[in-house]
Amino acid sequence: MTYRFTLDDVAYLASDAGRDAVAGAAPLLAGDRLKAVSMLRTRLGDRAAPVLETALLQERARGRVPDGWLLTADAAEQATAAPVARHRAARLAGRDVHDVTCSIGAELDALRHTASRLVGSDLDPVRLAMARVNVPGVPLVRADALAPVTRGTVLVADPARRTAAGRRTWRPADFTPPLDELALVSQRGVHADVRRQEIHHDLVVSTAPGLDPALAPWAGEIEIVSLDGRVREAALWSPGLATARRRATVLATRGGGFDLTDDEDDDCPVAPVGEWIVDPDGAVVRAGLVRHYGARHGLWRLDEHLAYLSGDARPPGVRAFRVLEHGRYTEKTLRRTLAARDVGRVEILVRGLDVDPNALRPRLKLAGAEEATVVLARLATGPEAYVCEAVTDRVSATSDPSSRRQ
Repeated sequence: MTYRFTLDDVAYLASDAGRDAVAGAAPLLAGDRLKAVSMLRTRLGDRAAPVLETALLQERARGRVPDGWLLTADAAEQATAAPVARHRAARLAGRDVHDVTCSIGAELDALRHTASRLVGSDLDPVRLAMARVNVPGVPLVRADALAPVTRGTVLVADPARRTAAGRRTWRPADFTPPLDELALVSQRGVHADVRRQEIHHDLVVSTAPGLDPALAPWAGEIEIVSLDGRVREAALWSPGLATARRRATVLATRGGGFDLTDDEDDDCPVAPVGEWIVDPDGAVVRAGLVRHYGARHGLWRLDEHLAYLSGDARPPGVRAFRVLEHGRYTEKTLRRTLAARDVGRVEILVRGLDVDPNALRPRLKLAGAEEATVVLARLATGPEAYVCEAVTDRVSATSDPSSRRQ
């Protein structure tokens, strides 16, 4: 059970004494946790609980929010990663912006560098108090996101996606605030078909990347955003802010990245495998822009229904697999091929086949010294196996050898 901060806690944690206490607690927690808790209780009394929780949360959120920020457990979990927030702030440069679910200030911290004017609001007084400490100088007010206290601003919102019982929800009607109601308040009036309304506020909403676009008919643009190879969010942009219907934005913590929209050419034919198999970033796949990505880089598709692409050169900054050998997939043939190549460690990726990599791997009876990546895919011509060498130069890219990608 997480600690529930009070306004008195926030005032103490923001003081010099509180900051020193949190800084002193951090190294203690790196050792014997129970001993550290006992020492803090002896030293700080009733202040030990908020200090301990803050030290733990700051360590957990390291890299997501600036060091030393005040935060709650829920706010730390939902806080927009700094590179994603900076990207959104850049798109809103020069606009008057109202963050109507500002929480502890993650979005505000980026927006204050680009917005013409900026206001933050939230219903939670504790989070607002923390935001005043984290992003000093930004005007903040306690207000309901469904009753904006500004006019003519761009509304930025990141609805909570957990029920009152703490369970994660995928139903937009269960978001806090509900997605449809949030869209309606950005209109001049209420109408059953929000797409026909005149926009009063432009609106951008950060939500889960798996959201069905049909549940947000008001959105002019759906932007899928990934960071360091992990898909982080779907951003819904109202028509006044949209510059495409679908966009994939690929970001990296250390800089770089690209974006891709459905306005680009999507001429990407189907052809036999070339020297490389290319696994597009998850943002590209979820945005439905695999063909556009292939056309941009001179690649082709292995099959009409698979996200894998192929080509004779790999695009920069993407995970790709140099094809060493391929043929019709059977378990027996694959086992023989890997044994002939002295493979002892294998990553197995699956698309379109009912194959569990964790179950298949021990049946291959590998005992060699080499490693390889096996791509199993169902093509129109039947199941195919590609024995490959994985190559990537993407910053912070990761792969899970036991992953099952269908």
